[in-house]
Amino acid sequence: MNLKNNPALMDQLAASYALGTLRGGARRRFEMLARDNAPLRAAALIWQSRLASVAELQLEMAPSPAVWKRIENLVSAQKQAQAMLSARAPAPTAVPVATGWWSSLGLWRGATAAGAIVAVVAVVTGLNVTGQLSSQVSQLSGRLAATPVIEYVAVLADDKAAASMLVTFDPNTKKLVLKRVGNFREQPDKSLELWALPPGAPVKSLGVLSGDAVVRLSAADSDIQRSPALAITLEPKGGVPPGAGPTGPILFKGALIKTEQ
Repeated sequence: MNLKNNPALMDQLAASYALGTLRGGARRRFEMLARDNAPLRAAALIWQSRLASVAELQLEMAPSPAVWKRIENLVSAQKQAQAMLSARAPAPTAVPVATGWWSSLGLWRGATAAGAIVAVVAVVTGLNVTGQLSSQVSQLSGRLAATPVIEYVAVLADDKAAASMLVTFDPNTKKLVLKRVGNFREQPDKSLELWALPPGAPVKSLGVLSGDAVVRLSAADSDIQRSPALAITLEPKGGVPPGAGPTGPILFKGALIKTEQ
């Protein structure tokens, strides 16, 4: 399966994998391909990040207390109406009537009342659920509007091709977001430093990483656009002095890929 020349298929498979609809042999095949395909791994991680916030919006939908109060009022009104009809009705005459359950007036009155109650519950519950759905849609729209725009993405891996850092760049906020996806943790007296690797030009430091699972660094569009790759080195605590180049070993490296907008 050649996914490199088909970004739309790659994105669709990554979305299905994150949703859990990709199952069985297809899911195992996707995981096998993702081991050697950094853009595919990045797409899956991005979709998992997107869906994580959406899952938080799932709320329980319980009928409003007003629904049950209206049902009680309807039942009470029906009982009062039946009592008034019984009080005003003349004494029964000796007219032969069917005695089966099918011809029971009480049965049909009860069925009519039950039908009315069910209809009211359906309408009121529907209005209540619709209101809750509208609220959820509004919340979801607000979250989606606040979702960062991802223009560039990189999966930085070690020399054994094990992914350790997911990097995304939002051109609107001029922010690089780095998420640790591996188990590497630097020593207390060391720091990780991110570098842009522009071709034919000296490497440029994009910032020193804290020990947090997610780190945000400011970056200029030009630094990102000119760099086909990024690297992370292990440096003394606080990183190298401004203007200096890397002094420690390269721990993680990967291509910086422009996403389809």
